[in-house]
Amino acid sequence: MSTYTDTIRRWATDLRRSGPLEGADGTGEVGLGAGEIGRRLAVRFALRVRDGRAESVRFQVFGCGFTIAACAAAAALAEGIRLEEIPAVTATDVDAVLDGLPPERGYCADLAVAALQAAVASARGDAHAVQAAVNPREEDHAPRISADDPLYRALMAGSATDVPEADRRLFACLLCVAAQEGCEMAAALGLTPEDVAAILESCFPGADPELLVRHATPEAGPPPEHNKTVLGILLSHVPQEKDGRDLPASAWLARIIAARAAHPGHLWRAMGLFDRPELSRAIRRHLPSLAAANNKGMRWKRYLFKQVCEMGGGTVCKAPDCGVCSDYSLCFDTQE
Repeated sequence: MSTYTDTIRRWATDLRRSGPLEGADGTGEVGLGAGEIGRRLAVRFALRVRDGRAESVRFQVFGCGFTIAACAAAAALAEGIRLEEIPAVTATDVDAVLDGLPPERGYCADLAVAALQAAVASARGDAHAVQAAVNPREEDHAPRISADDPLYRALMAGSATDVPEADRRLFACLLCVAAQEGCEMAAALGLTPEDVAAILESCFPGADPELLVRHATPEAGPPPEHNKTVLGILLSHVPQEKDGRDLPASAWLARIIAARAAHPGHLWRAMGLFDRPELSRAIRRHLPSLAAANNKGMRWKRYLFKQVCEMGGGTVCKAPDCGVCSDYSLCFDTQE
């Protein structure tokens, strides 16, 4: 299972070399070609060359924390060295700076280096952006859970309940994806064991609690640590009952989103949902004020972390207004 080490987390939050570079002498890109924008991981590197050296190196990323960390490391390796020396920077070098990416995330270093080397080719040519041909793992865009999953089938085959069918599907997918991951199920969902028991009782009455144990992957370690500010933002949107208590399903979903947003890749996939729009529908049902706040339809993980960024007084966005940003399609999706 992918985990963020202290080293990777440190590089993923090192944004000193992130952002656009005005008047760049070379620009290299991955995942920004025709038909690719907004549909896959994307990286852009820009170089400013002075006296034959990469005086400034900047990167922009549409991807997970592992990709951000790899780009930050690649930029640090390249900045200040001679242009002809940059092709010697390899994915292995980036991996070494990060003290090792998880095996299933090694391609993040490949993406960073490919875009960096494309920027070198651009600088040696006419400064027009050069697209690098790299094919990251497209399975990162496919659902992790299907209706044929044995645990999903067992949960959905249970007794009738007053809970809407859409919510039964939602929580069945969440329980299934947590069962796959080799860590304690409640922790994987950002919940307590009592919360998981309550979900079973309300959505799947009569289900044997041992059902989850029988389908769980053997423990392999703790889940990634969630962002407490993201959790606070989500909890602030939980509706309350007349007596002032949080609506249980809404509070569960808020905590689950915060926990699953700590995983790399698309949030809807990390939640085990069948497709991206299902996440937006769930938020509209249970966190309506959050849905209203994201009134431009920004991708949910992008939106949440943008709020964190703005609360901290900084931003990694390239334009002050989304409507005029040339990377609009990286943050927004018409399917949302």
